[in-house]
Amino acid sequence: MRILIAGAGIGGLTAGLHLHAAGLTPELAEASTTCRPLGVGINLLPAAVAELSRLGLGAGLAALGVPVARMAHFDRHGNLIWRQPRTGQYAVHRGELQMLLLRAVHDRLGAAAVRFGTLVEDVEYGGRAVRVIARDRRSGQAVTIDADVLIGADGLRSAVRRRLHPGEGEPLACGITMWRGISPAPPYLDGRTVAVYGCNVGAKLVVYPITRPSGGLVQLNWVAEARGPAPAPGRVQRDIRADLDARFAGWSVPGLDVAALFAEAPEVLELPMTDRDPLPAWGTGPVTLLGDAAHPMYPIGSNGASQAILDAQALADALSRVPDPVEALRAYEAARLPLANAVAAACRAMPADDILALVAARAPGGFGHISQVLSRGELATLTSAYQHTSHAAPERRAGR
Repeated sequence: MRILIAGAGIGGLTAGLHLHAAGLTPELAEASTTCRPLGVGINLLPAAVAELSRLGLGAGLAALGVPVARMAHFDRHGNLIWRQPRTGQYAVHRGELQMLLLRAVHDRLGAAAVRFGTLVEDVEYGGRAVRVIARDRRSGQAVTIDADVLIGADGLRSAVRRRLHPGEGEPLACGITMWRGISPAPPYLDGRTVAVYGCNVGAKLVVYPITRPSGGLVQLNWVAEARGPAPAPGRVQRDIRADLDARFAGWSVPGLDVAALFAEAPEVLELPMTDRDPLPAWGTGPVTLLGDAAHPMYPIGSNGASQAILDAQALADALSRVPDPVEALRAYEAARLPLANAVAAACRAMPADDILALVAARAPGGFGHISQVLSRGELATLTSAYQHTSHAAPERRAGR
């Protein structure tokens, strides 16, 4: 059975490793001409960490990332609203994780397993076969690849999804702009906390380390968010930074110089927060979707990469267990689609952001103890929100 995975991101590479572990030999087609450790930080939830560990990558992940001990929410003055212990979770650099996965793919599947510079442009499929029409980005020549199974793991603007579900249009923006960066800074809090700060004008700041201390500094990953009109594409860095500074002027967080955090980042990424409406079905015939191509969701509760990793395990389980590949893809979708769609819906609800805004509205100048501001029931909303977005672990089949 020839299995082609479109996309060699975290989801596609993990799928390749899981399929190989199940005795299958997939190929990957990646549009980028090379793989470099690009991007910013992400959190990997315990269920995703467990899957990577089952692939023999636990030691590499532990060396690469920072184990998260707790998640905490604060107001813009640094007053504690809520915190929750975390175990089995890692904060890592997305690009470094991708490189770890790529090295494992090369070691186990061979150096030719990933066809870099292969841009998937269209898909033709029938009952039992699929043909991928691609373009070699180095030569510009058209390339056709025949396969028995195609997995679209090609991201938010997936060409495979576009073929399966035409007419969707652009991803859906929610009115929040995100600024993302990584900055060198002294160790912050206990060095193992994901800290979330909020105020009453729809602004939020998330900060956490993605490296252990070295030379007295760590690398702090940060995400700043604010509601308002989406910025024009193609803005230069000086304009991006000026807008960011203006939106977060006046924030005063003990132990954290917010202005310096923004200034010390070598690059600031600016992008709208987007997702897509959940699909009733991911694929048809010998074609399906995985990761952001299947279920793009707001970055609430650390789910993008984690859900893709869980998809990869379920996909390999189905293809190794169900003799007919088309039936196997439907079994994979039946197992994962309801769970992933439920997480995406929970991320859209954003109740944690509502609590941050409520605290800021009731106590704009800060507070002594959160019990002066929120009831126990209102605080429980935060715990419930993360239960739906971050703690639901999928059932695994016996023997996998």
